[in-house]
Amino acid sequence: MQHEEFRGKVVLVTGPAKGMGRAITLAFARAGAGLSLAGRDTAAIEGVAAEARVLGSDARVYRADLADGAEVAAMVQRTLADFGAIDVLVNVAGVSGPLRKTLWEHTEDDYDAVMDVNVRGLFLTMKHVLPAMVARRSGRVVNIGGTYGTTGKDYRSIYSASKWALRGLTKSAALEAGPHGVGVNLVCPGSVEGPRFEGVLEATAGRVGRTPEEVRAFYEGNCALRRISTDEDIADAVLFMAGERSRNITGQELVVDAGSVLMAYPPAMPPR
Repeated sequence: MQHEEFRGKVVLVTGPAKGMGRAITLAFARAGAGLSLAGRDTAAIEGVAAEARVLGSDARVYRADLADGAEVAAMVQRTLADFGAIDVLVNVAGVSGPLRKTLWEHTEDDYDAVMDVNVRGLFLTMKHVLPAMVARRSGRVVNIGGTYGTTGKDYRSIYSASKWALRGLTKSAALEAGPHGVGVNLVCPGSVEGPRFEGVLEATAGRVGRTPEEVRAFYEGNCALRRISTDEDIADAVLFMAGERSRNITGQELVVDAGSVLMAYPPAMPPR
């Protein structure tokens, strides 16, 4: 069933080049979707697009600085001109920001760098895609948030703030677009295996005087399922939220974190 679910549909994915973005892109390709893949690093995106084409998808790459309103508007219009519609928007693009600073150590440049990608970029893509969905009275938006937008996190104040902002944008857009048949939801990953998570392990290990292996064990031990999510776990959740099986779900947050937010754990790994 999943293989045919998105056949004939057009999915716009921001940040598709690596990690969960790549996994989400290829999952939609396997499910039959046509793909508009957007971001600044078109060389990296072309590699994923080539993989999607092998799977039978009409995958096209569009360059856009997602923090630039004019570039986002042009990218959306090119997608609509080439494909005729956008059925699903998936906002994956995001950055982590500094990993070892307190709020008062952050610079204004740190703040702008995180907010421009994580919040402004998502706002702009929704701003320019939603009118076309509203006009067709059909569409799904799936934003990628994070569990630090539900609990907060020490040494991640700006990143956490950006993920809290996505909750407000998602819920408000769901209320505004819902009467026009458009659903807007948020998938909130916890820690996800990959280079970004490895960087968190290294940074935390350096701060608390432990090894990365000890920090990993700490993270795993603070998940109810005792494991770290994979990119494919997130992709499965996104496809569910984008598909017909979730047609009556909107304005919601689907947390994919192996149960980490359920655990009463300390805010940081204690130093030796």
